[in-house]
Amino acid sequence: MPNLQYFSKLLQGEVIIEQYENYVKQTFRNRCEILTANGIIPLTVPVKRNASKIKIRDVKIDYTDDWQKIHWRTINTAYRSSPFFVYYVNDFLPFFEKREEFLFDFNCKMLDTLTELTGLKTEISLSSGYLHDYDADCRSLITPKKNKSDDPDFSPVPYYQVFGNKFGFQPNLSILDLLCNEGNNSYSVIKQSVQQQ
Repeated sequence: MPNLQYFSKLLQGEVIIEQYENYVKQTFRNRCEILTANGIIPLTVPVKRNASKIKIRDVKIDYTDDWQKIHWRTINTAYRSSPFFVYYVNDFLPFFEKREEFLFDFNCKMLDTLTELTGLKTEISLSSGYLHDYDADCRSLITPKKNKSDDPDFSPVPYYQVFGNKFGFQPNLSILDLLCNEGNNSYSVIKQSVQQQ
């Protein structure tokens, strides 16, 4: 469930998702961050340990632990009192009940659902081979280790958050946070977060 910065990039025209890059650990490819009563919590989809170099499209999800149940319980606890969670429960629940074999397939299906729910009409395609670099390459821009202020085209705007009174506004969380708190207004918030040049 990508963050707001990722979704701000989807507004910039045709998007190509790289499916032939090597999987990189400690990235948003298998994690997101949500706001709970205990603060920001990362939700990480565990993956099977493989050789040091494996294409992102070939990474398998590890179901040794019941991460789906844990993630869903955490999401439910965090957002059940949000204004719009009840409207999206049936859209998200299948991702925590059905088992996808590959992380890439899970991510693509989740992205399809999220773009539909936010009202984004961006044309998204998959790379047909490894692209060494191309215009507006965001692969190394949107990472947990990089400060969002390094992105001159992204400026998150505050919106209502369930635990905002306790922690203040927490920018650039998973798009799930925005959807559950703002509902149909999510597209407008995403659009406002794109820094005007």
